[in-house]
Amino acid sequence: MTHDVFNQVPPLEGHDLADDPALLDGLEREGAGWASAELHELGRLAGTPQAQEWGRLANEYPPVLRTHDRYGHRIDEVEFHPAWHELMNVAVTHGLHAAPWADPREGAHVARAAKFYAWRVDAGHGCPISMTYAAVPALRRSPDLAARYEPLLAERTYDFGLRPPLTKTGLLAGMSMTEKQGGSDVRANTTTATPQSDGSYRLVGHKWFTSAPMCDIFLTLAQAPDGLTCFLVPRVLPDGTRNPLRLMRLKDKLGNRSNASSEIEYENAVAWRVGEEGRGVRTIIEMVNLTRLDCLIGAAAGMRQGVIVAAHHAAHRKAFGAYLADQPLMRNVLADLAVESEAATVLMMRLAGATDRSVRGDAGETAFKRLGLAVGKYWVTKRWPAHAAESLECLGGNGYVEESGMPRLFRESPLNSIWEGSGNVAALDSIRAIVREPQSLEAFFEEVELATGVDPHLDAAVREAKDSFTDTATVELRTRRIVERLALILQASLLVRHGHPAIADAFCATRLGGDWGHAYGTLPTGLDLTPIIERATPKVP
Repeated sequence: MTHDVFNQVPPLEGHDLADDPALLDGLEREGAGWASAELHELGRLAGTPQAQEWGRLANEYPPVLRTHDRYGHRIDEVEFHPAWHELMNVAVTHGLHAAPWADPREGAHVARAAKFYAWRVDAGHGCPISMTYAAVPALRRSPDLAARYEPLLAERTYDFGLRPPLTKTGLLAGMSMTEKQGGSDVRANTTTATPQSDGSYRLVGHKWFTSAPMCDIFLTLAQAPDGLTCFLVPRVLPDGTRNPLRLMRLKDKLGNRSNASSEIEYENAVAWRVGEEGRGVRTIIEMVNLTRLDCLIGAAAGMRQGVIVAAHHAAHRKAFGAYLADQPLMRNVLADLAVESEAATVLMMRLAGATDRSVRGDAGETAFKRLGLAVGKYWVTKRWPAHAAESLECLGGNGYVEESGMPRLFRESPLNSIWEGSGNVAALDSIRAIVREPQSLEAFFEEVELATGVDPHLDAAVREAKDSFTDTATVELRTRRIVERLALILQASLLVRHGHPAIADAFCATRLGGDWGHAYGTLPTGLDLTPIIERATPKVP
């Protein structure tokens, strides 16, 4: 024996990832308390060593592109580790994809958001799950296509493999918009769509980012005779032949490595129009807005994962004669991380509720969601990378080692801010909503002002936010500052009304009151940190 192993933290496993006070309170408040049992079932599965190992293996052995078979035939397939299929099967069978669209119960979309948040063992497989969820409202722009494909998109059966879509027991949908020369400016796309006598189109062009290329169908944008138009493109045609979507290569990405992201070329690919010609952006934006909600959910889930790992480590690791969790400065860091995490979660659940009620025809909730989602997606996804870095640092050198899982969490953290419109795009979309749909700003402040008179920091911040629109000449230059303030007052209002008092006090004093430093762990004195940390410490058997 050369050494004894002691003062090392036990594995964080055997816990329920749905055992999250902010999540469970939001589930009840937003009308989906009926889903509690399935949510906990999924959360307990996510906390098992088996599920955690699936996540590790799917990233350790990323997908591989197979362009040709051994005989030289073009096949354009992507090969995944079996762990990927295990993750996908769990996600689909628990309805994290398009299942809510077939569920008439109030709160179906809230339940789905909560489960998407709790099943956080791997971020990469969430991409096709998210796109499948988001494809349905865009597809409904063409009722005949929706009638054929929507039931299979909502089916809780994971049926992997390239076969004619309508012969399968369940489908997954992807989205393909970005081109080399355009990026977020999809109106610069050059892919062409030529109408055929049978009502279909033929697409010719390239796409720079198409994630999850083994999905069954894709919604894509191309230039038709009357302008940019949305199309449905199947991977396999009804007669069983491969549609000529050529997978050119897979992207070598910073994170999200379990998910295949590809460059593709259409070589006269067969497609069917979704919506009207020339209104492609308006058609597909419904899909984009829902995947933006999932960007926010994913960032909130990532924050929760970071803080519970940090809190678990601090509760079991001693330094200088005491547990880290009992040392004042570490307690400040943990509490600050927990405040940020809960603010993200309460916002995520409120926007999931607005989405559910918007789907059911609530005009007021639709107006609120339009601006609330734009500012929320911008801000929460921006906060995640710093949060992930600080959570990692709580583990010291152990956190910098791949086996801890924290480097993978850190590499994931920048993605959600980039996906579906990077920071500037998301911030400008918020201003666009205010200008084009002024009712969205009215609904936003109606929501925020439900907490008027409770906290002076919040009241002052609301007045400041309203004043920020008076100087119209510099609005674009100040857009990020304006959107940041809107996001903070919305989070503060929700915490004041629905959060734990200690968390609401800490959030308002620091994020709005300015009694805060430039890093996590700079909460002021006088706050009650104990309940904040307790809410972030996982209950491990």
